[in-house]
Amino acid sequence: MSNDQIQNPEEEAAEVVAAPSTTETTKSSKKAKASVSDHEDFDWDADEAGFQTYNSDEKKKLEDAYMQSFNPVAEKQVVKGRVVAINEKDVVVNIGFKSDGMVSRQEFRDMPDLAVGDEIEVFVDIAEDHLGQLILSRRKAMQETAWDKIIEAHNSDVVVTGYVRSRTKGGLVVDVFGIDTFLPGSQIDTKPVRDYDQYVGKNMDFKVVKINDVFKNVVVSHKALIEDDIEAQKSEILSKLEKGQVIEGEVKNMTSFGVFVDLGGIDGLLHITDISWGRINHPEEVLKLGDKINVAILDYDDSKKRISLGLKQLTSHPWDSLAADIAEGSKVKGKVVSVADYGAFIEISTGVEGLVHVSEMSWSSHLRNPSEYLKVGEEVEALVLNLDRNEHKMSLGIKQLTPDPWVTIENKYALGSKHSGVVKNLTSYGLFLELEEGIDGLVHVSDLSWNKKIKHPSEFVKKGERLDVIVLEVDKENRRLSLGHKQLEENPWDTFETIFTVGSVHEGTVMSINDKGATIQMQYGVEAFAPSRHIKKAGNQAVKEDESLEFEVIEFSKDSKRIIVSHTNTWKAAEKAKGEAEDKSRDKARKNASKAVKKINQNAQATTLGELDALSELRAQFEQAEKGKPAKAAPKAEAKKEEPAAPVAETSGKDLKDIAGVGPAAIKKMNALGINSVADLVALNEEKIAALVEQDSKTSADQWNKWVEGAKAL
Repeated sequence: MSNDQIQNPEEEAAEVVAAPSTTETTKSSKKAKASVSDHEDFDWDADEAGFQTYNSDEKKKLEDAYMQSFNPVAEKQVVKGRVVAINEKDVVVNIGFKSDGMVSRQEFRDMPDLAVGDEIEVFVDIAEDHLGQLILSRRKAMQETAWDKIIEAHNSDVVVTGYVRSRTKGGLVVDVFGIDTFLPGSQIDTKPVRDYDQYVGKNMDFKVVKINDVFKNVVVSHKALIEDDIEAQKSEILSKLEKGQVIEGEVKNMTSFGVFVDLGGIDGLLHITDISWGRINHPEEVLKLGDKINVAILDYDDSKKRISLGLKQLTSHPWDSLAADIAEGSKVKGKVVSVADYGAFIEISTGVEGLVHVSEMSWSSHLRNPSEYLKVGEEVEALVLNLDRNEHKMSLGIKQLTPDPWVTIENKYALGSKHSGVVKNLTSYGLFLELEEGIDGLVHVSDLSWNKKIKHPSEFVKKGERLDVIVLEVDKENRRLSLGHKQLEENPWDTFETIFTVGSVHEGTVMSINDKGATIQMQYGVEAFAPSRHIKKAGNQAVKEDESLEFEVIEFSKDSKRIIVSHTNTWKAAEKAKGEAEDKSRDKARKNASKAVKKINQNAQATTLGELDALSELRAQFEQAEKGKPAKAAPKAEAKKEEPAAPVAETSGKDLKDIAGVGPAAIKKMNALGINSVADLVALNEEKIAALVEQDSKTSADQWNKWVEGAKAL
């Protein structure tokens, strides 16, 4: 603003006073008009805005009239209203209040056809907020009556409409009457549903199938509606079905035992055996999901609503076109399609099969499992043994294509002949050996080894290994061969009989110990047994495994191949011999003392110095006898001239241990009996041997004679 435009405030005020006011101008104008107006009753004393002033009574009347122009509204109640406007986000509802309320469009998802003028129920949440707005909610209005509606829908089995809000674990969350309910995945459709997201955001019809009053949980089902429709369709379709009728269907589901075919609202089962005349392992070899096929009605059950279908029945049976040249005795070729415990099925042509029984596969009588002989898919040749075209049965044989080896069994496998074969089977009593195709023989467990005691053939040989045998027996009539392995060698027990004689002592090793005794490994790999009472060591100590000791043979049986030994006898015999020698010395001393006493009594007339000496000698003899030592004989006046000894064989440089079958224990026993050298042993005669047997009854005269012969042989 320029300086020229700035005026003095006093001058400006004067101008305002001087200028006529707008109000006065208006009044004068109105008065001028009133003079020509027909409304004589108009109040010309109204204020400048044209309104009259009211007193308090008049104002109260006006307020009452205004309040009566709309309905009173209470909060937290359900009221009815009318839709007056709809936009993309909100729905405007008039409930007769001084202002309209706004409801979110999302709360009307279950009413896609909502239009202006529709009457609905809403919940008055807030009558007037801080902005003076009326807050309404359709969801809360529905929740007020929703639970009663859901219970009524469940009891009445009526259909309700819900909005699928979201996906959750195992199913969907559905809004029904403003309450969140659960739709399990298995209740969405009759078919398996993999993609749950395709249903989110859609309105669907449901049935209320389960209610929990305590937790206010509701389970709904869409599948139940579909099943109701399907049941109605099934009833209609079943009423029109007839056996033998051919209808079209679609492969709906496929399993290992067959396929389910949709016949237009009802499913029928096409079993795998009714798909093809030929044998198949799985329906997918012939059909695929979604295939349109013609099937025949084989059977149906109205009560169970089951339908059996057939596909192969639409074509002629393959047996009707079987070649005429196939007859009993003819050769055929085919493929193994199945193997069972009792045999194998051979497919000659599509849909035509023959059975090869397990007994007709091989000349061997020990074939137990056909799967060891034939495999599925294998091409084989067989001979027709029996054919029944009417019953569609055929028996085949494979072994008949080769000659029976048992016809000439004696020529090839004579008694005593040696052969080699493969171990085919192991049992507790022996093993079966295959010499050639169709020829098996049994090797008994007792015919495996001369020396070892074999409890099970697996200890000696493994399945699949080759084994040399000798033929022991041939039974052509019963098709049996008895074989032996140990017979390939001479019987060592003939030699053992001369070595392990009763009373002989040998060194052995304790292999194992049990309650009954111990198994002892002797020389030449032979095993012996020592009973429990014969395995105690000196000092009553027990033997231990892998301990090497000396054992005395107390029993030998060639026929039973049994040797019983004792370690206890090896040290008890020496103690017994020593004790017997001491007893004899005592007896001899007592006899000498008795004679001396008798002599003294006879010459008791006088006591002389010589008699006192005799008494002293007698006392010395008693003392020696008590100590266990032989008393020294009194010096004799004249010694008896000894006779010359018999000539003895030259044995210088030889020891007792060099004699066969003589061990340390036997040497101790000999020494205790006065045999200290080979010469002493050679000098024994029958009389001396008899005396030794009296002293030691456990060692027989035959054993002494064998030792003497062994000593002379050195």
